[in-house]
Amino acid sequence: MLRTDDDLPAAATHTDPAFRADVMAGLSLRHKAIPARWFYDRRGSELFEAITALPEYYPTRAETAILRTICPELAGMTGEGVALVEFGSGSSIKTPIVLNCIEPAAYVPIDISGDFLRSSAATLAARFPGLPVLPVEADFMYPVPLPAQVADMPKLGFFPGSTIGNMEPLAAGTLLRAMRDWLGDGAMLLIGIDRIKDRETLVAAYDDAAGVTAAFNLNLLTRINRELAGTIPIDAFAHEARWNDDAARIEMHLRATRDIAFAVEDRDFTMRADETIHTENSHKYGERDARLLLRGGGWTPVHEWSGNGDFCVILAEARPLPIAP
Repeated sequence: MLRTDDDLPAAATHTDPAFRADVMAGLSLRHKAIPARWFYDRRGSELFEAITALPEYYPTRAETAILRTICPELAGMTGEGVALVEFGSGSSIKTPIVLNCIEPAAYVPIDISGDFLRSSAATLAARFPGLPVLPVEADFMYPVPLPAQVADMPKLGFFPGSTIGNMEPLAAGTLLRAMRDWLGDGAMLLIGIDRIKDRETLVAAYDDAAGVTAAFNLNLLTRINRELAGTIPIDAFAHEARWNDDAARIEMHLRATRDIAFAVEDRDFTMRADETIHTENSHKYGERDARLLLRGGGWTPVHEWSGNGDFCVILAEARPLPIAP
């Protein structure tokens, strides 16, 4: 059962200065926008896990099926004694598949939602009692200090769910290069990337009939009201999912259904009817696009699995960077 906001622990109301800065800056823009990473308070994390089980949301089923299929060959490709480092671990529902396959020496889940991270880490530690589970609460868009216990271990990064698609291509390349630096030369990366497909399938995945994705999007406004003393009339907003063909991405917006005025930490804002707050992008990649993205981030693809062709999982390696040509 999903929690309501009233069920959140007191610690969850702590305001991150970066959250405040992003909200204030984003609402001040001509085309208002707030980074998608701020979806993930406790309630947002739970709603996202509910989204992954929806019939319209194909990425989770597609990626899970691929991981189960490749399990026998994955262990031989990644070697023994690795530390599995998962970026944006969430509830880690796909992680047991990989843990059973490669039997790592340690598991390091990284997530911005601390309460959710610790709960998931405790569950996995109980399921794999001989495995050191070392959770790191961090926003992986910034430098992430890995635990000292894994410093000398070979590392396998795990970045499932096509989360890389939530970033603009420039930011995605920057993050991939940062991951390469954090994990080190010789590290490997197992990454899920969603493919371009028909508009109807894509839009439905981000605008489900049950309204769970809408609740997930609107929860961002609830978080602003709770943590930043906001007076946003949430009932004056509607969730929208759009396919932007030029940019090859799904966009999520919060559209004002009427003219409104509100305050956030005593700063006044107004929005006209049909004006939106842009809250998320989910870029989709063609086969060659995905490989080029990885190479631009310093990773050499070594194997790719695509299931029915709608979603792919790529294993890449941090090889020495070429000097020329």
